[in-house]
Amino acid sequence: MKGILNILKPPNMTSHDVVSVVRRKINMKKVGHTGTLDPMAVGVLPVCIGKATKIIEYLQNDTKVYRAELTLGQATDTQDRWGNIISENDVKVIENDIIDVFNRFRGEQLQTPPMYSALKYKGKKLYELAREGKEVEREARKITIFSLNILKIIDNRVLFDVKCSKGTYIRTLCHDIGQVLGLGAHMSFLARLESGVFKLKDSITLEELNEADLDRIEEEYIHDIDYPLQFMPRVNVKPFALKFILNGVSLRENGFDLCDDTLNKDIVRLYVENKFIALGIYHSEEGKSFIKMKKLFS
Repeated sequence: MKGILNILKPPNMTSHDVVSVVRRKINMKKVGHTGTLDPMAVGVLPVCIGKATKIIEYLQNDTKVYRAELTLGQATDTQDRWGNIISENDVKVIENDIIDVFNRFRGEQLQTPPMYSALKYKGKKLYELAREGKEVEREARKITIFSLNILKIIDNRVLFDVKCSKGTYIRTLCHDIGQVLGLGAHMSFLARLESGVFKLKDSITLEELNEADLDRIEEEYIHDIDYPLQFMPRVNVKPFALKFILNGVSLRENGFDLCDDTLNKDIVRLYVENKFIALGIYHSEEGKSFIKMKKLFS
């Protein structure tokens, strides 16, 4: 079995817990997820199976879409509602001020990761240090907020949708908005609506997975390995050149048909008679082109 499951992660489970459930169900060890989702959060968690685990590195860069709730007036040590309250303030702010601050957080910016995260400092996870009462300096990272739209403001709670780049912490976004408003804030709800091409409306629950037999899982629930790789140029390989791919030998230009949008050093998807076979790196030098093999899926 190989491919990708679009799992709807429930609350009170880690992403690794979900992977363990999938492993037991399909009786395979080679299973991995494409990007951690907080234990209390819900939503889309793509899980790669078998040879599909080879593409995890490409899916981790996918943009994400979340629906979140921010609660004003309370800051917590974890930046979400499951942490300890470290400051409280009366919420005296008008909607226009909230909207104005939200607008400031759109676009490219630097974000300092929270202490309660799985990032490592000198070989130790930050959340382990935080639980010991320690705080270390963290380097701010460049992120992009592509869109940030308020859906509803009720009392001290703000429901919003956000589309963001890899590495964005929505907890920290909520915390930082609260800091700018001078009120403190924390994230009180989080659902991942999209992860790259995978959407919440197409996801399956763990209950549905466990109730299905393996044939149904393979036929109805598993996406092909190349499904989330459509952003890579496609190259059709001539049948006689298949033997070179299988042996890891670079393809010369007489062995493939080039797509119009292929650029030098692009990672490309390789197909033989419409079957996805491999990923390669396209090179063009001195008027000659070739493709060097990168990952084989056949």
